[in-house]
Amino acid sequence: MADRGWLSVSLPYVTSAASDAWQAEAAAGGGVGSQRLLEVAEVAAPAEVAAAFGVERGTVVVVRRRLMLLDDRPVELTDSYYPLAIARGTALATPQKIRGGAVTLLAELGYRPGRTVEDVYARAPTAEEREALALGGHRWVLGLTRLITTEDGTPVEVSVMIMVADGRRLRYETKIGD
Repeated sequence: MADRGWLSVSLPYVTSAASDAWQAEAAAGGGVGSQRLLEVAEVAAPAEVAAAFGVERGTVVVVRRRLMLLDDRPVELTDSYYPLAIARGTALATPQKIRGGAVTLLAELGYRPGRTVEDVYARAPTAEEREALALGGHRWVLGLTRLITTEDGTPVEVSVMIMVADGRRLRYETKIGD
C-alpha cells in the first residue's frame, strides 16, 4: 500500500471512536495497520509542546511514543503528549494500548475534544528517524503537529508525527456553518 500511496484523513483521529483509526485507514487502502508502543513516560516538555500547552519549556508532561506500521513496514513515528494533571493516574500514563484510544479516554475523563489545530511541514529526517523509518538515500519526511483542545480551549493533547512522505496524502475535511 505505501508504494501505491495512501490517503490520511484527520477526522477519525480526533473524534471519539471505539475502533482503531489507523487500522481502519490502512484497511481502506488494502493494507494492514498496526502499531508498536515504544515508550510511556513522564518527560520535560519540548519547546513546541510547551508552547502548545501554554506552559514553560521543561514542564513535566506524559508522552506516549509509538511506531506505526503498514504491512509490517515502519511508516510513522507518533509522540503524543498530555498534561501531567490530566494523564497521571490514568491509562494515558500506562504502557498499554488504550481501549477506544486516547481521544475516547480524554472524553470519558471530561475533556471532550472541541477544536484541533494541525501544522504540516516537510523536512529531512534526523539520523534516528531515518533508522526507525528505514529510510534510505535522500528521502524526506512529512511532519504533522496536532493540538487538540476542549470547547473552552483547554489543551489536552499534542501529537508530533513524523511520516514517510513517499505516497502519503493528507486530507482535511471541515464543516463550515451549522
